[in-house]
Amino acid sequence: MVPPKPDKSIAKPKLDPPETVRSIVKRLEDAGFETWCVGGAVRDALLGHPHLDWDLATVATPPEVKKIFKRTVPVGVEFGTIGVMDHDNVMHEVTTFRKDVQTDGRHAVVEFGASLDDDLARRDYTINAMAYSPSRDELRDPYDGRKDLAGKLIRAVGDPRERMREDRLRALRAIRFAARFGFAIERDTYDAIVESAPELSKLSAERVKQEIEKTMDQVPLPSKAFAMWRDTGAFGTLIPALARVTDVQLLPLDHLRRPLIPGRPARRTTRIAALFASMAVATVRKTLKDLRFSNNEGEWIALLVERWQQLGTAMTTALLKAEEMGAADPWIMDQYPPNAVLRTWAASAGRTRLAPLLRLADAFWWAARQTGVPAPYKQTVASVYKRAIKIAYRDPIALSDLALDGSDLEKLGLHGPAVGATLRRLLDAVITDPRKNTHDALLELAKTMIINP
Repeated sequence: MVPPKPDKSIAKPKLDPPETVRSIVKRLEDAGFETWCVGGAVRDALLGHPHLDWDLATVATPPEVKKIFKRTVPVGVEFGTIGVMDHDNVMHEVTTFRKDVQTDGRHAVVEFGASLDDDLARRDYTINAMAYSPSRDELRDPYDGRKDLAGKLIRAVGDPRERMREDRLRALRAIRFAARFGFAIERDTYDAIVESAPELSKLSAERVKQEIEKTMDQVPLPSKAFAMWRDTGAFGTLIPALARVTDVQLLPLDHLRRPLIPGRPARRTTRIAALFASMAVATVRKTLKDLRFSNNEGEWIALLVERWQQLGTAMTTALLKAEEMGAADPWIMDQYPPNAVLRTWAASAGRTRLAPLLRLADAFWWAARQTGVPAPYKQTVASVYKRAIKIAYRDPIALSDLALDGSDLEKLGLHGPAVGATLRRLLDAVITDPRKNTHDALLELAKTMIINP
């Protein structure tokens, strides 16, 4: 818990909100309402990180904000928040100054009419309790957030135990911020997080799921975050099956890419699969259901874990053998494992799941090498990946790829379960030799299967 060496690069503010944000602030202030930029955008700007979500805090109430702007969204009116759309169709949350008057650790009752200082006092950590006024070019920092940014420290605003009681999610947020920025957690704040761990059961499953997803999206090395979930007792309360997860079991997470590119949801789900890969598949399914993952997403992740557990050992052995053989003859590296083996992997995983499975395998192999365990090298994995993906989309690996279907078998006198069983046997034959995938060849093969069941 010793803080890292201070970063002097943020000695001076580097705050330059976009013109669209400045325009919203100006319109509110021209109408007589004090307005400040607050939250993560201020923090990230001081760190020199790009941040698109500039949120605002103002003395104006939601009805007053709606009168000033034509295009608004009722994001959370009961909590004082209105979404204001700028001319680029980007939404900015504008929230009335407020203070908490009552909380149960999940929901807060807020009171409007507060000052900026009241509003900052209700925030979780000093690095998030800063405000910037574009019109005044003034940074308001009553809790020395800039000092903690320079010291790379996560510190609660005021009494850390009180902050945790107000909102139990703050414990998980502290861990995410620390892992995301490479910061330490201040000792009293860390102790408060540990003490609050048994109370995390008060959080809704949806909020826990969102925190897992944000960690996967934002944190370069998720193993650091989830090791803290384990060490603070968060896993013990929220996901008991991971209470004793090891650093080695978490390490593959760090080799999987963050889902930074829009339209690549598989990157996040593959990271989540890596997190749960040490669990029994039945437990994975139950845990994902309890965390309110959708049925489709939960089944995708569970099947990815299942296929890795089923195929991982065989895949590892095959690639290590390829390297051994390739040491004597490099040409073999482009031929082994045989295409039939790769088709078997593709058939088991499914076309759309093969690439994530190979990325998951690559992450586990990388983690194994980091800990001194023999595992296929990156170059081997890359070569096999290209071949396997090409084969998966070129060769027949699914029942729907067969050159005949159930109606053809019914004409041969097969009915009921026998049809499906024969189709699967035909697929096995085609996976071994794709040249057999013609209508006539499969009919003849099916006839032999009927004679010799």
